[in-house]
Amino acid sequence: MDPVVLYNVHHQEVFGIPISLYFYLTGLSAGSFILSTFSHVFGVKKYQPLGKPGVVLATVLLIVAPLMLLFHAGKPSRAWHLFVYINWTSPISWGSFLLTLYPICCIVYGFFMFKGDAKKTKLFGIIGIPLAVMVHGYTGWILAFGKARALWNTALMPILFLVSAIVSGIALMIVVSLIRDRLFSKEKLVNREVMDGLCNLLAIALVVDIFLVLSDVTTLLISHADAQEVAHVLLFGNFALSFVLLENVVGKVIPLFVFAVPRWRTVPAVLVASLLVVVAIFIMRYNVVVGGEDIPLM
Repeated sequence: MDPVVLYNVHHQEVFGIPISLYFYLTGLSAGSFILSTFSHVFGVKKYQPLGKPGVVLATVLLIVAPLMLLFHAGKPSRAWHLFVYINWTSPISWGSFLLTLYPICCIVYGFFMFKGDAKKTKLFGIIGIPLAVMVHGYTGWILAFGKARALWNTALMPILFLVSAIVSGIALMIVVSLIRDRLFSKEKLVNREVMDGLCNLLAIALVVDIFLVLSDVTTLLISHADAQEVAHVLLFGNFALSFVLLENVVGKVIPLFVFAVPRWRTVPAVLVASLLVVVAIFIMRYNVVVGGEDIPLM
């Protein structure tokens, strides 16, 4: 009779916190950049104070984000291979070029903004918007191509990543705007028009985000066995606390009421709610990336 060999194989976590941070920072960058274009590209003058801080944040975050990717890769000295050995069917190959073009566009856009050249600022803002969308959208495609992972392999993933990028970008800009107005402006007064406008935008974005998350989870619950197991992990298993309570209840639903109800929009409440949203979107990235690998592949 043939012997039976039993052995344990270590469950390797392919993507971890560095990749979660990479996805998170690119999303913050995309959201901040798009907000910075509201005045200079779309002509919404009340958001003009967001232009300069938005492009500075977008540029800095997009410079830091690839460092997380290189740290994860383990051999950053070989990153140049991505520009030489190109696989046009791989979102990673496309992302390598997008991660190069987008920060360059941010820098040029910001240069003309600070210089006061409205025409060229608008031009590079128009160029930068699709680049910002593609830079973060491709990160969602990377996960969506993971056929073996039920949480990742969904057409909603790129859209969910883009919407959450807008959510985190608006929340971050609220925090930056409030701090700037209270500490660094001459009047030391909060611009209520900007704050109320951003609160309205964030309330809408949060509703869309919550709807997408609910759609994703309910689809998992009625899908095949692997998908149902992933849904159980998020709702009742190892990630229930971070997914249900921290990400969605504390980080999205409670802030939504603050942003949606005008009489609750005191400066301290809006600041705390915005910080909760900023943290919640990072938790969302962690839940998706690491939670999607919680069930070992057979």
